[in-house]
Amino acid sequence: MITIKKHIDQLFNDIPVTEESLLMKEEILQSLEDKVDVLMAQGKSEEDAINKAIVELGDLTDLREELAEYRVKIPKSYLAWTHFQFSLIGAALIIGLLLFINVYYTPNVLWVIFPAFGIVWWPLAMYFRCLRLQGRAMN
Repeated sequence: MITIKKHIDQLFNDIPVTEESLLMKEEILQSLEDKVDVLMAQGKSEEDAINKAIVELGDLTDLREELAEYRVKIPKSYLAWTHFQFSLIGAALIIGLLLFINVYYTPNVLWVIFPAFGIVWWPLAMYFRCLRLQGRAMN
């Protein structure tokens, strides 16, 4: 019966774990085990009974699609805003580190401005990406 469990686990590996999917998985597993017991009672070997039960189960494409609909979908615009926030924090940390190095090692020369202009492009590009994705979401 381990073969059946592995087969069912493989069928359900890309389906999100929800109460409904776990219930369905257990129901299918129990049904297959019952089918194997019936086939073994009819005189089939355990391996033949397992293979026949799996073949008779067929393809669970419809069931898998139905269960996959419950997958949580995060909108791209939300992810874009998260990336924008990350870029702001990252740029601030990098500029802060460069400012510290500038002040500590060469306090008389303010060279940190030049790389700061280059680093600021990162959050700026992410901001315009957010606006573009948000415009697509509204259409």
